[in-house]
Amino acid sequence: MRDCKEKAVEWGVSERSVNDMCKKGKIPGAVKHSGKWCIPDDAIKPVDGRVSSGKYKKKKVNEKRKSLPIGISDYVRAQSEYYYVDKTLLIKEFLDRKPLVSLFTRPRRFGKTLNMDMLRVFFEMSEEDTSKYFTDKEIWKCGEEYCIHQGKYPVIFLTFKDVKFETWHATIDKIRELLQDEYGRHRELLNSEKLASYEKAYFKKMIDGSTDVVELTSALEKLSKMLTSHYGTAPIVIIDEYDTPIEEGYSKDFYEEIIAFMRNFFSGAFKDNKNLSYGFLTGILRIAQESIFSGLNNLTVNSVMDDEYDSYFGFTASEVHEMLAYYGVTEKEKELKDWYDGYLFGSEEIYNPWSVINYISKGCIPQAYWVNTGKNEILADVMKVATDEITERLFSLLQGERVVARIDQNVVYRSLSDNPENIYSLLLVAGYLKTPRKELQADGSYLCEVSIPNREIAAVYKSEILSHFMQIGAITGTTANRIAESLYANDHQKLQKAIAEYIDKSVSFYDVGSESFYHGLVLGLIALMDNQYKITSNRESGDGRYDIRLCPRKRNYPGIIMELKWKSKLSAEELEKLAEKALMQIDNKRYDVDMKADGIEDILKLGIAFSGKNVCIKMI
Repeated sequence: MRDCKEKAVEWGVSERSVNDMCKKGKIPGAVKHSGKWCIPDDAIKPVDGRVSSGKYKKKKVNEKRKSLPIGISDYVRAQSEYYYVDKTLLIKEFLDRKPLVSLFTRPRRFGKTLNMDMLRVFFEMSEEDTSKYFTDKEIWKCGEEYCIHQGKYPVIFLTFKDVKFETWHATIDKIRELLQDEYGRHRELLNSEKLASYEKAYFKKMIDGSTDVVELTSALEKLSKMLTSHYGTAPIVIIDEYDTPIEEGYSKDFYEEIIAFMRNFFSGAFKDNKNLSYGFLTGILRIAQESIFSGLNNLTVNSVMDDEYDSYFGFTASEVHEMLAYYGVTEKEKELKDWYDGYLFGSEEIYNPWSVINYISKGCIPQAYWVNTGKNEILADVMKVATDEITERLFSLLQGERVVARIDQNVVYRSLSDNPENIYSLLLVAGYLKTPRKELQADGSYLCEVSIPNREIAAVYKSEILSHFMQIGAITGTTANRIAESLYANDHQKLQKAIAEYIDKSVSFYDVGSESFYHGLVLGLIALMDNQYKITSNRESGDGRYDIRLCPRKRNYPGIIMELKWKSKLSAEELEKLAEKALMQIDNKRYDVDMKADGIEDILKLGIAFSGKNVCIKMI
């Protein structure tokens, strides 16, 4: 047996292309062991020219290209009217494994809803012959043993992706409405001779929308039982974005109510339910410790850390290459990679699908498309209690460095504020980090090196994450420019004025009160300057540890060293003396030694003192 690297050399293609062929079943006899593909020695290179050779037929000049499916989560429509990246081999992998209940956790906008609708269309019984939506797809090439499942099951399908409300009452009303619609999809049960009168009475209450919260908790359990009785086949239950209302409950103070409801709601559907063929759930977090899935020993969790299903959410490199060729913009491949590649799901490198299709459809203009698709208010809660060490690590990440963190896949919303270290686990599953290296620990957690995936997420950190951390709103370009201009011009009075005005307008008096707070504030103000400077903090140099250092990326900028001091209730004279003390410390501790050793002679030294909303800066 050979590995992908050896076969890639033999066939004259990339290792990634061979890996992709294995996943798509194009290499007979290829099997996966310990996360790596093993290929028979005598395997022949597949003849599919698009994958194996990278050559594409030139499209006719007048041939109209399909539009990209921005915001389309309807499988039938997406695959017929738009450019569709075929993910139907997800069905094959599932049928090979046959877990009873599967939970897929991925960041938002990585194709979860579209994939779940694909599963619904494939498995669901219908008066329409829905096989026509799959006969030209990869799953149909896999043989009769897979195709026989098409259209053979009743399906219950719910998506909670839009259940985002301010109150518990509005949330449960929306869930009731979604269940009302799903019961309406199965209205044929009202005329079934196989259902008891009390079952039809409950069905009518659901259709009328007159059920109370307790009755709603049994909705999935009762509907699955009725469908089994009517069709003689247990249904497949699909719940998309199951944790969206839970996240809202956490941030909007109805957490206890939504957790209690979901615990009973899911228990009836998935725990010891003999009227269930298979279950699928998607979300961002797995929420194991909340006992939502308490006792559910038939649940298989597939997270961003797992190799299983690693290529089915998001785009692979070969899929992106083929898409760029279709739209005639292959020259943009490097730029697109820099901006939107870099995620690691299992061992597969993945592109952000939402950003890729927006980038191509908007004329290949690189922007942070993904950040505008939603918000994560939990980050604000976590960063309020972030430690100095976490602050320093976040800025190290912004500089392109890797930091070591323990990743707990069982992290839950309630635990985030209790233990700030859980921020890395949240950032990973939410799509803000990747794990270039990971090592499984005895307790089930991972010890990982984490880093920022790409330029888009670096932009997100600069705006969203850092503004949350400092609790002072977004750092505007105007503010950043004023800071940069004053530093470049050696104008400490202009710098002092800019910082003072920013503090006065943006920071509550009750927010100030520690040197670490001001440290984070100044780091945030200069974070947008990282194109000109490599910014580090709390590092050893000379005879101590400086607070903040800006090392110029080009020699036409000066080096900058900042030492910060804080003390409450100082007079203007006392504040000035504290700033002078900070400035003297830079020389006394020889913080400029490393810069000078690197050949940087033009170095600005700033002593910055804070007291409440007042600031004084001394510079040499």
